[in-house]
Amino acid sequence: MKISIRFFDDREVRAVWDDEHAKWWFRVLDIVGVLNEDLIIQKLETIGNT
Repeated sequence: MKISIRFFDDREVRAVWDDEHAKWWFRVLDIVGVLNEDLIIQKLETIGNT
């Protein structure tokens, strides 16, 4: 098992490599945090343009 920091949309996301299944496993909270932050920024830009 290999622990790593990966990047998603230029932000750090914790991940673990599973040798047995040959798959990366990503921390869901990190991914949700990136997506949620993007949605907040989009909403603020929309409000600012009105």
